[in-house]
Amino acid sequence: MTSPDNSLAVFLAIAGAALVTYAFRFGGLLLSERLPSTGSVKDFMEALPGTILVALVAPGIVAAGFWGCAAALATALLAWRTRNIFVAMLSGMLIVAGARYLGF
Repeated sequence: MTSPDNSLAVFLAIAGAALVTYAFRFGGLLLSERLPSTGSVKDFMEALPGTILVALVAPGIVAAGFWGCAAALATALLAWRTRNIFVAMLSGMLIVAGARYLGF
């Protein structure tokens, strides 16, 4: 059981985290209006979503070992050649699943 003081502390911590999160999001919206829409800042902002995606996906690929890297490469090549993301992702999943099933 938690004491009433502990419950209040948990509630305040969650509320504080929510406020900080939304303050950063709102601040980003306000700041984006003041950024230049040309030049290197524009190029940086356009490249940002891709770099964030790579930063999130790359550790999982490396953690999966050789077969994870092989599946990622096959997925990228198939997506590039066929322009069919579903088939590309399915092939990557089948490579990893097959390697795990065979005990690699």
